[in-house]
Amino acid sequence: MAYENLLVDRQDRIGLITFNRPKQLNTFNAALAAEFNAALEELEADTAVRAIVVRGEGKAFCAGIDVNELEGKCGLDYYLWVGQMEEMSLTIAKMGTPVIASVQDLAVANGIGVVASADLAVAAEGARFGATAVNVGLFCMGPAVPLSRNLGRKKALELVLTGDMIQADEALRIGLVNKVVPRESLEEETMALATKLAQKSPLALQLGKKSFYTMEDLDYEKAFEMVNNHFALLCSTEDAHEGVQAFLNKRSPEWKLR
Repeated sequence: MAYENLLVDRQDRIGLITFNRPKQLNTFNAALAAEFNAALEELEADTAVRAIVVRGEGKAFCAGIDVNELEGKCGLDYYLWVGQMEEMSLTIAKMGTPVIASVQDLAVANGIGVVASADLAVAAEGARFGATAVNVGLFCMGPAVPLSRNLGRKKALELVLTGDMIQADEALRIGLVNKVVPRESLEEETMALATKLAQKSPLALQLGKKSFYTMEDLDYEKAFEMVNNHFALLCSTEDAHEGVQAFLNKRSPEWKLR
């Protein structure tokens, strides 16, 4: 697929998606939303890709939804439009390939939604985050879904109700991001994390990630029943036996592709 609002590349076993609307601070319009979802699906289908990094070109990671598209729609149009904006959250949750957000400077509104939806996130020192739609008479209802699952009810509500900005160190403290690094080290640190994931058994990572997202919505006993079945299935794979044998024999494992 030809992309106009994204850059999509591959480096070793890592897929790279770069929001490429720097003059618009990488805000989501309908075209970028559709391309982002398509890029995620394309890289998920590529058996050579073991991890995916999402980043932004220019000075912002993503400044939300492009409000220039707000006018001129009826109720059903708005419903379909916003569904397209938030589809990426559902796609990431259904994917087996881990997705890492690499955040510089600014991630607000739908941008913080991307960060919260990603499996892992690395932020540069000085990066800022906010669920800011309430400040312009709207509300971050879509981002509130992954935010509530990341942060819990009280902290997620604080962000979406106040629209306040938080700094990278606070995002780390509350669990929105996994790591904060110097700005000049952001790419290196993000790629190091992606490489670490790419070295694991792809089958184990894919099944494990899908199992994790499914069990989140189950009650406690049912979650154990489901993950025990998934673990038993994983134990029957070649990768499981290869990994144990490599460990016992003190050698590097040779993983199978998906």
